Amino acid sequence: MPDHFDSVIFDLDGTLWDASVAITRAFQAAKNSVDYIENDVTLAQVQAVTGQPYTVVYERLFPNLPADKLEEYRALCARQELAAAVEHGGTLYPGLETALRYLLNQGYRLFIVSNCQLGYVEGFFRHSGLARYFEGHQCFGTRLLPKSENIREIVAEYDLQAPVYVGDTPGDLAASAAAGVPFIFATYGFGRLSEAEAPLRINQPGDLERLL
Repeated sequence: MPDHFDSVIFDLDGTLWDASVAITRAFQAAKNSVDYIENDVTLAQVQAVTGQPYTVVYERLFPNLPADKLEEYRALCARQELAAAVEHGGTLYPGLETALRYLLNQGYRLFIVSNCQLGYVEGFFRHSGLARYFEGHQCFGTRLLPKSENIREIVAEYDLQAPVYVGDTPGDLAASAAAGVPFIFATYGFGRLSEAEAPLRINQPGDLERLL
């Protein structure tokens, strides 16, 4: 195992799987149950906010909705989204399980830190069957902390000496930098970063075998 990393912390949406179709259906189902949202929720809209903190997603999608209605709609979406994650799930990026198996065999410890709501990572585990590869996880929904703080928490709780974070958005890069953790950019996800901004990059999960 390389001396410079001992563990890999992954983002979830856009890095391990793409669940944007299921999430769009969940948001639309919640929209159809109320009478105060006129426009349909589109796949493009969901993909544009994927990776943002869970509460920010709704503020971006529905900036003119009164606070009480926003909270009501958010709660409706939360239930629909968790059900969709378990029942419909997302599309795992090609070669993901092979890459995770390789990393474990090389001695890396694996984790997830996501900006999702509480219970969503568990939904990913239930649908994908990949829980056995991950030692721990943390998300925004636990205590509404920024991703950088959740990365720091995983590092401290599991006494990680040389972790690296894998994510797909500029926000992931910023969170990694704030947490003092090196960053690998998943180019196949929802964000865009130049090579100057993120020189360590993968075009598919299997590329981790080359980098690590």
